[in-house]
Amino acid sequence: EQHRFGVEQRIKLAEKGEKTDVLVMTATPIPRSLSLTLYGDMDVSRIKEKPAGRQPIDTRVMSSDKLGAIVEGLHDKVKSGAQVFWVCPLVEESEKIDLAAAEERFKALDHHFSGQVGLIHGRMKGEEKDAVMQAFASHEISILVSTTVIEVGVNVPNATIMIIEHAERFGLSQLHQLRGRIGRGDKQSTCLLIYALPLGETARKRLSTIKDTEDGFVIAETDLRLRGSGEALGTRQSGVQQFHFGLMSQHQDLLSMAQDDARLILQKDTKLETERGQALRMLLHLFEARRSMKYIGSG
Repeated sequence: EQHRFGVEQRIKLAEKGEKTDVLVMTATPIPRSLSLTLYGDMDVSRIKEKPAGRQPIDTRVMSSDKLGAIVEGLHDKVKSGAQVFWVCPLVEESEKIDLAAAEERFKALDHHFSGQVGLIHGRMKGEEKDAVMQAFASHEISILVSTTVIEVGVNVPNATIMIIEHAERFGLSQLHQLRGRIGRGDKQSTCLLIYALPLGETARKRLSTIKDTEDGFVIAETDLRLRGSGEALGTRQSGVQQFHFGLMSQHQDLLSMAQDDARLILQKDTKLETERGQALRMLLHLFEARRSMKYIGSG
């Protein structure tokens, strides 16, 4: 799940051996890696089909002023045997604040569904998390309140409802990964994306994208347009590429020539060992991009 790693971390993984092949597996490529596929530095293999028997997920976008009605509606669902993931708002990059939000939601839901609600978060010990997950997997509890620790590696086929609070604060990759926790069985599943006003244009586009498609590459391409491609020769994984001299809007002809030249070099002198290759290495050094080969190779 590449979006959970930084570029430097992926470099360290790639440096584990002398000649390391890197296979990146993810539901949604991050903008930087998707841009590397466009440059031809990463090959792409796509699995478009869902596993046999799985149904499309009904994804809905709702305002937070409907939270009360959503909780009321869960009563019938839980009575009929449904299980629910409830992901708490990502307030900011702070485990303490995220944890407080999760605990508050847990208490509120436990008031309505006494004894049927569990809580899981990143600060719990491994055995504690395992115990709660096992209780949810065995249907001892019906609702699991969580921070984003359930983003990957959780498989409960009977869970058919995913509720994400303050969905406007999550990235597209996270929203897609979280939604992927449901729809893993043969029952119809529903994902509710709860947002708070005011809703910015970028957040609105993210939510509408998740609502309209389950294709990870379509979602990733939208993410690329919204957040920018990041740095192919650096560590930024999003944002607009900054060239020292070129302007994307004015130098398309030069960029096209540079691409053709780069392809020729990669075909004939992949490791930049010829005289011209050494000169290019010097340019990489002058532009503070000496580690560019590793950056690209990290995915």
